[in-house]
Amino acid sequence: MAVNNSLAIDIENMGFRYPGNSELFISGLNLQVQKGERFGLFGPNAAGKTTLISLMTGLLSVDEGHIRLFGREVGRRNNAVSKLFGFVPQDFSFYQELTPVENLEFFGAWSGLDKQTIRKRTDELLHILGLEEVRNKQVQKFSGGMKRRVNLAIGVFHKPQILFLDEPTVGVDVQTRYAIIKYLLELNKHGTTLIYTSHQLSEAEGLCEQVALIDDGKIIAHDDLDKLLKDYHQDSLEHLFLNLTGKGYRNDV
Repeated sequence: MAVNNSLAIDIENMGFRYPGNSELFISGLNLQVQKGERFGLFGPNAAGKTTLISLMTGLLSVDEGHIRLFGREVGRRNNAVSKLFGFVPQDFSFYQELTPVENLEFFGAWSGLDKQTIRKRTDELLHILGLEEVRNKQVQKFSGGMKRRVNLAIGVFHKPQILFLDEPTVGVDVQTRYAIIKYLLELNKHGTTLIYTSHQLSEAEGLCEQVALIDDGKIIAHDDLDKLLKDYHQDSLEHLFLNLTGKGYRNDV
């Protein structure tokens, strides 16, 4: 099969079932994301967005079909694919008892970078993300916003071609949210593909060009955000979200 060199993500007829279930939770899903896009994935709790991100990053394995990043098949323990992407999870992904410098040194070495590159990249990111003054303090003493910035630094440390962001600004103040979004836009300007999911839909409108809404394991809408708003006669992403997924309570059990 010919590889489409313009695609960052190519999902083809993908199916996934949770362990112990006979039925597929996701069935026949197709999705493409172009290189350099700012792509938003949104849905209610338990709709499948976290599962889909876990599949795209190889944390879970597909039961049917294919997921490719830049033409390479995603799979567990696929180091070639792992080097292509960075992941900034909602849960903190660092060692609380270590300093920012120690965390970045550890994850830089884990990514296979040499000591000189690690030192240079550490200094660069601590400066960009405003963590220079606390570089040698334990992260467990940081505010939530500072921890978010450490999380982000780890995710982008190896300069990935594609960056997955799961609620990257949850629990932060307005200034930190603004600074993080500004930095993400700068990364995208230099070619990094962004895959973003959040419940901060007003924030998402300013970040995402392309949007997909997922519910019950199915993509129910996918297009340019402005086109979706026009097609569904909505004036915001939040109103579009409610229009397509409903306004009732969800029980995510």
